[in-house]
Amino acid sequence: MRAATFGFLALMISTVAAAHPVLMISIDGLRSKDVTEAPARGLTLPNLRALMTYGAYADGVRDMLPSVTYPNHTTLVTGVAPALHGIASNPTFDPTGKDLDSWYWYAQDVKVPSLFDAVHDAGKVSLSLGWPVTVGSLSITDNEPEYWRAYTPNDVKVVRAVSTPGLAERITALTGTPFAKTLGVTAEADQAKARAAAALIAADHPLFSAVHISSLDETQHDTGPGTPESHANLEAIDRIVGELVASAKQAEPDVVVALVSDHGFAPISHDVNLGSAFADAGLMTVENGKVKSWLAAPWYAAGSSLVVLANLDDMAVKAKVRALLAKLAADPRNGIAVFIGRDEIAQMGGARDADFWVNYAPGYKAGKAVSGPLITPSHDKGTHGYFPQWDAMRSTFLIAGPGIPSGKNLGEIDMRDIAPTVAKIMDVKLPSATGKPLF
Repeated sequence: MRAATFGFLALMISTVAAAHPVLMISIDGLRSKDVTEAPARGLTLPNLRALMTYGAYADGVRDMLPSVTYPNHTTLVTGVAPALHGIASNPTFDPTGKDLDSWYWYAQDVKVPSLFDAVHDAGKVSLSLGWPVTVGSLSITDNEPEYWRAYTPNDVKVVRAVSTPGLAERITALTGTPFAKTLGVTAEADQAKARAAAALIAADHPLFSAVHISSLDETQHDTGPGTPESHANLEAIDRIVGELVASAKQAEPDVVVALVSDHGFAPISHDVNLGSAFADAGLMTVENGKVKSWLAAPWYAAGSSLVVLANLDDMAVKAKVRALLAKLAADPRNGIAVFIGRDEIAQMGGARDADFWVNYAPGYKAGKAVSGPLITPSHDKGTHGYFPQWDAMRSTFLIAGPGIPSGKNLGEIDMRDIAPTVAKIMDVKLPSATGKPLF
């Protein structure tokens, strides 16, 4: 789709009057400079670049600790750090595997109000397609949450069961495409999801619509950031975004489009199997490749690892963990850049459950093995989850619509400022947010 599709954006410079509907599109794993420096990087992104031209944009967004999908998507709709909203990582802490690789899927785990709640409290309609941490939300009018259990076709039935009753059938009827096509981490699924969003916006006129586009993250994990495959995927997403925004504008002429991402990306080559080191040090008991008991255990966050003690008051175990981490970090071959304790974690807004937090060096990420070598080759070619101070983790923010200044560079912003900005545009209340509106 040509950039001219966004000609309407040039007219979106009027003063905000009362509430405006917002379409928030998240492109998972979109690095900020892949948009702001697209021509220099050989990327053709006419629709994303048009949002920059006719709206405001950030040079980069400082995301939360850890820079992974679920904590940051929750910050995007709450305006607070993980220490307050309660979503610590992608997977829940489960060292013995009893929860069968469960993630933070459920809305009830979010400890503060979100934009969905604010819209509901205002008596307005909302839409969420694929947004993380929304299973079981009582506030979202039309909700198809991100969820899976077995990676089999039966997951389609599972997602249908946890979606708003009748929504799967409505999507199929409105778009002519089976609901199942909206699921997955491919560009084709993103296309189907965007068409479903466009149809539901036209039919229901929600005040707030949130759409999670997820295939870029998958491609960058598989091939690395900046690869021909990742560039092709992003250019396909640009076309998808162009179609969705044009359709939303046709249905809601005064819509404000907020395009966001949750984290950046970095290339990797090796895994650091911290669990293996903990087992060797006697901090975990492992049988047949599984943890049977633990005094302290690592918690996976890709480019970093939380470390949790079974007993916070056991100073001997705490000292043993600190000594082990210091020994490992002293050798650059072990791929550990730094580790921090509870006070520094609190200062960075990280989860209150962690007693230590390990940040891996560039090229390394957390491994999941609990026996065998500490360092092994990684199956992934790219990842995220590192401490947010690293520029490579900067995420994206573009916003265009009524009252948004044209072509304004906002500089580097804090992710916590996005939700209160959107709340102000929609004229809803989000008093728990610690961020401040950008305009």
